[in-house]
Amino acid sequence: MPHVAISERSRLQSADEAANLVRGKCEPLPSPEDAEAFGAFFDAFADARVVLLGEATHGTSEFYRARAAITRQLVEKHGFNIIAVEADWPDAARVDRYVRHRPAGRYDEETFARFPTWMWRNRQFEDFVHWLRAYNAGRPAEDRAEFRGLDVYSLDSSIEAVIAYLDRVDPDAARTARRRYGCLTPWQDEPAHYGRAMLRGGRDTCEGAVVAQLGELLARRLDYAGADGEDFFDAAQNARIVRAAEHYYRIMYYGSTESWNLRNRHMFDTLKALLARRGPGAKAVVWAHNSHIGNAAATAMGWQGEFNIGELCRTAFGDEAALIGFGTDRGTVAAADDWGGPMRIMEVNPSRPDSYERVFRQAGIARSLTDLRTCPDLRDALAAPRLERAIGVIYRPQAELHSHYFEAVLPEQFDAFVWFEETHAVAPLPAERPHGVPETYPFGL
Repeated sequence: MPHVAISERSRLQSADEAANLVRGKCEPLPSPEDAEAFGAFFDAFADARVVLLGEATHGTSEFYRARAAITRQLVEKHGFNIIAVEADWPDAARVDRYVRHRPAGRYDEETFARFPTWMWRNRQFEDFVHWLRAYNAGRPAEDRAEFRGLDVYSLDSSIEAVIAYLDRVDPDAARTARRRYGCLTPWQDEPAHYGRAMLRGGRDTCEGAVVAQLGELLARRLDYAGADGEDFFDAAQNARIVRAAEHYYRIMYYGSTESWNLRNRHMFDTLKALLARRGPGAKAVVWAHNSHIGNAAATAMGWQGEFNIGELCRTAFGDEAALIGFGTDRGTVAAADDWGGPMRIMEVNPSRPDSYERVFRQAGIARSLTDLRTCPDLRDALAAPRLERAIGVIYRPQAELHSHYFEAVLPEQFDAFVWFEETHAVAPLPAERPHGVPETYPFGL
């Protein structure tokens, strides 16, 4: 949909009508602490092959609790068997081995130790991980629900994972991989510096080396996968991440649109690979920010040329993809002032009067689910573009309009919307493993 200029006054005038319709059409929700009761409201989306669950911030307890409750319902009652999240593959792989009762891997890093640690090292997510492990206990290996990471940032960890795998199965190939990946060695700890060096010019890129390494690994698929298909799949995915990460960091300084699209394409391709590997019975739940799982074509992002997982899923799966957004008006959030900075608990400003969040606040329901697919009159009332808030790992409340609001058409962006009027920050786990506890802290991996 093209951008349509709508005045703030027009948005305010139509907010009351829209709020009245939301009040009449939405379903009040229990607390997500009651996982069974909360999750039952989402049976209406169980026919989908992919259910995408968003979040309006990366640091809100209620969003994690809600997604956990919904996922439990979809896994236990409706056969969903893949949970894929906005996280690095190597860290998620450690969690996957834990929840599927597989032998521990050889990754050396603490799980989810990279900034922002609180995004996955928090009490709410820890509770879900332990539930998933308990759910899988006693089930046949092929029926266990798996946990996967979709993101592209793990250049260093993924290089180490590929080499560690080849060291076990083919030492000669491992030596070749070390030589090829050696091109990236100067930037493994700070991959953004690789992009800066390529921007300045005067050096050859590492593209050819990482593409060659992936090609050789895939060419040996039959030799390697016969020994352990799980380990080969993990190594191949890490090689794909190295290729994607090299490209991502190489282009990141040329403009945000191209790097954003590359990242979302990689996440979508990873999701497709997970579904294909699991076979015809595969059904996935995706956890990611609203900006990734809503249909970008219905937002200012899409109007300026960006796409995301939600739009790609809508195109690929049609009605078999359910896109569920989340929102809040106020409360607290775990976030940082700048990238790499310390986490703080911040106050979330009440929503702007000309935003979708204000419409749901005016509806007066503390927690609600609005199925936008089944309410034509509500869709019409919400069809004019409004502002919508997105808080990531950075929150700048003093510059909220510029930093965190964008225009969107909510009923085209999401199939349903989950609303919490007031929310609270996640409870982060300790940043470092306390002395004397197992190496697998904090998840018992």
